[in-house]
Amino acid sequence: MAIQYLHSMLRVTDPDATIRFFNLLGLEEVRRYDSEQGRFSLIFLAAPGQKDVAEVELTHNWPPEDGSAPEQYDGGRNFGHLAYSVDNIYDLCQKLMDAGVTINRPPRDGHMAFVRSPDNISVELLQSGENQPVQEPWASMENIGEW
Repeated sequence: MAIQYLHSMLRVTDPDATIRFFNLLGLEEVRRYDSEQGRFSLIFLAAPGQKDVAEVELTHNWPPEDGSAPEQYDGGRNFGHLAYSVDNIYDLCQKLMDAGVTINRPPRDGHMAFVRSPDNISVELLQSGENQPVQEPWASMENIGEW
């Protein structure tokens, strides 16, 4: 039996904020399933043309009906990171910064950067093909927080 990658699942507390974050990276919602009985939503995202290759499943457990506080997720339950290859790491990092996203590990080497989703999920961005030439302001930017 062959094995095939299907998706990575991330538990999220604010699906709208998380979808906006992944839209900035270029991912699009490809399907959604809402369960009234189970009180959860599954939202599947993929890069254009990659729906059958690699998806991210956002799982949102709805707040309890009794009005108590919803479950909070910190640290990702031993989740490492998602990784995406990008056409121009500098352009994407600038787009993310312009939208208020912190670049936790700037692309000082023209090759790799790390950012975090609104639920603190680490996302690695890797320059596709050859590294971009090292340039400012990226070359002298410090790491911020954890990545």
